[in-house]
Amino acid sequence: MPKITFMGAGSTVFARNVLGDCMCSPVLRDSEIALYDIDGERLRDSEVILSAINNNINEGRAKIKCYLGVENRKEALRGADFVVDAIQVGLYDPCTIIDFEVPKKYGLRQTIADTLGIGGIMRGLRTIPVLRDFARDMEEVCPNAWFLNYTNPMAILSGYMQRYTGVKTVGLCHSVQCCSSGLLNDLGMQDKLEGRKEVIAGINHMAWLLEIYDKEGNDLYPEIRRRAIHKLENEKFYDMVRYEYIRRLGYYCTESSEHNAEYNPFFIKSEYPELIEKYNIPLDEYPRRCINQIAGWKSERDRILADGKITHNRSGEYASYIMESMVTGKPYKIGGNVLNTGLIENLPADACVEVSCLVDNMGVHPTHVGRLPVHLAGMNMTNINAQLMTIEASVTKKREDIYRAAMLEPHTAAELSIDDIVSMCDELIEAHGDYMKEYR
Repeated sequence: MPKITFMGAGSTVFARNVLGDCMCSPVLRDSEIALYDIDGERLRDSEVILSAINNNINEGRAKIKCYLGVENRKEALRGADFVVDAIQVGLYDPCTIIDFEVPKKYGLRQTIADTLGIGGIMRGLRTIPVLRDFARDMEEVCPNAWFLNYTNPMAILSGYMQRYTGVKTVGLCHSVQCCSSGLLNDLGMQDKLEGRKEVIAGINHMAWLLEIYDKEGNDLYPEIRRRAIHKLENEKFYDMVRYEYIRRLGYYCTESSEHNAEYNPFFIKSEYPELIEKYNIPLDEYPRRCINQIAGWKSERDRILADGKITHNRSGEYASYIMESMVTGKPYKIGGNVLNTGLIENLPADACVEVSCLVDNMGVHPTHVGRLPVHLAGMNMTNINAQLMTIEASVTKKREDIYRAAMLEPHTAAELSIDDIVSMCDELIEAHGDYMKEYR
């Protein structure tokens, strides 16, 4: 049976979802599961909870083993068929706090800071060295394994793995799965959900809902645009940035408004503070989530560990379905983050793009999209520029290239002078200490 190695298994909630999904699969339920982390307490929590799920829903059929610390990483990976990546280098404390608090001193505000923005750049730079080590081990002890990357910044990390390692990598994000259903539900068009047909392509967190039809083949976009603009002009609500995309760009995108508010120079502007209220933008949203999740997890963990009563229903996350498809050969369609081998013709070949892919026992097969509308490709390029420069900085290890990545980042460049960008980068590198030791 397959061996599944979960890197960052201390991310217990996510490990529970993905590996619980595997235990719900008749094809994967007898798998060998290797849990790897560098935090012993979190790893033990995950082992207890996943063992309880295994016993409660899977008759104890999965074989679960833990591997703690860098010295045991290679054994965790040895012989793996699938490696799921869900690490967070530096965690909320200290690194996420630093990524928000240092830029604030320069007047640069963020919402999530895990994908782009100066926070996304720093997160990418401190994570790539760890993935480089993963890749070296995988090339030695599980050269045929698929690396299923869930860690952000998705395009930066997946793009690095695809360009600079020999590891078979696909990046996975659930924003594609819930994009059109969330939009149709929000606009009161639930009757169009069943049997709908759609095309989504672009880059992670800014892939575009290019086409959408009902089951009879009727174009839904004219009505979507009409209802979205009416709502934008008459209500205050959660998703206003993406609805402004519909009004100004004509298309909806995959990831949430709090994310997309910081991927461009339009919405978070110190000269126009009223835009924060106008578009309902939750500044410092990710730190708040981290605090709430840490507190919530502690109480949930204590409850689970006290009574052992935990079950699981298979989720819509792609990972278990990909594994199942690769084992059985039964085709399965995903939205995957892959290298742009001519898939989107007006984006660079070096870019990591998000497109529909067919999965089978020969791997992941991306589909050709063609050209994006020029203005949508232009929006993507503003993000790709910073992504590619961040990857370049991770390879050259030159601090000047980190400055250039930040200079190309649209929100940072719109708010700060070059001198302030350089000073901010220097301060962030020093504040992150050993997490950024390659760039000091």
